[in-house]
Amino acid sequence: MRRLPALLVLAATAPSLAQSLIPTEHDNTGILSVVVLPFSNRSRSELDWVGESLGERISEAVAGQGILVVDRDARLMACQRLSLAPSARLTRGSLIKIAEELDVAVAVSGEYEVFPAPGSTSDSSHASIRLEAFCLDLRRLRMENCGVEQGSLNSLSELQSRLAWQVLRHLHPDSVPALAEFLRDNPPVRLDALEQYVRGLLAETREQKHRFLAQSARLAPDFSAPLFELGRLHFEGKQYRLAAGWLEKVRPASSKYWRAQFLLGLCRYFTGEFAVAESVLARLAEQLPLNEVLNNLAVVRARLNRPDALDGFLQALEGDPDDPDFNFNVGYSLWKRGEFARAADYLARVLELAPEDDEAALLLKRCQQKQAPRASEAQRIGRERLKLNFDERAWRELIARFRKADH
Repeated sequence: MRRLPALLVLAATAPSLAQSLIPTEHDNTGILSVVVLPFSNRSRSELDWVGESLGERISEAVAGQGILVVDRDARLMACQRLSLAPSARLTRGSLIKIAEELDVAVAVSGEYEVFPAPGSTSDSSHASIRLEAFCLDLRRLRMENCGVEQGSLNSLSELQSRLAWQVLRHLHPDSVPALAEFLRDNPPVRLDALEQYVRGLLAETREQKHRFLAQSARLAPDFSAPLFELGRLHFEGKQYRLAAGWLEKVRPASSKYWRAQFLLGLCRYFTGEFAVAESVLARLAEQLPLNEVLNNLAVVRARLNRPDALDGFLQALEGDPDDPDFNFNVGYSLWKRGEFARAADYLARVLELAPEDDEAALLLKRCQQKQAPRASEAQRIGRERLKLNFDERAWRELIARFRKADH
């Protein structure tokens, strides 16, 4: 994990979050982290999207209880590094490799089987489905059944929530909420909206993704998952106003909420709404003071000519002294203030870390020659560097480790 010493003091101020991440007494590692894999299809039906939906919904429900859950992007990257097809039926050995690659304690997988209605082989409206989950504990190299549900295919979303509750009961037997409370906090999603969302995730082209995800959002306006994916899709396409419109709708109860806020702050920055971006990122920094959040907040404050921008850059740099962008932002800010000697130290450090950084080399030369910004440059948008990555898991792991050590 990245070095985050500047955040240790902040970790002590977040006891409620930290306590939710402290594992039960049967956990030997200090932190309980989980990856949920797509379930395998044991039936002859072509409802392969159901397996992906099980992985997504169980991940969301488990993450909502404070457990560290690897997101889909990280899981797909791990499968790619291991040359494993994302939709492949995974052996126990493959599960162990994925879990080790992602550095998690438990891998959740499973199977499902669809049973057509009597006398029908194609009509799924009256079909039933059986779900079975397995938990592979990497600390003991032991796989156990951790939940079974069966019912109407039309009630798939509720069955998924019930199965997720059983998984949680297996992972955290002492802290799982009552089933009725859990189901209230994880309301069912329309089957057609759930299907369209998963088909959007699995689609290969941007156009297909947008079509499926937009249909899901239309069918279930309160379903945060497609709203986030639509926002991210438009963000990646640099359609920042459209992206912001979707990201604003992601609900606080969603595990993707803070990541949505991070992207929303960037959207507002790119559309020139610096005051709005500052408000979004400042609130995010109070909850998740990650280096990238502190850095981006400082960038926005620099655009607003706020005198505390440099303090933010220094905070981010204290969290990761070996990041060339953080060093550049501090050096650039000092150069604009006319503190050439101090600025030169940070810019020289950038070149140690990234020798090919021509911009840092040019600024270092100007610092050495004590050349202040020209009048024409003062009117230009600054050169401060943003971060586009958002590693929420790093912060939550830090809190959990800190609180565990404190106990």
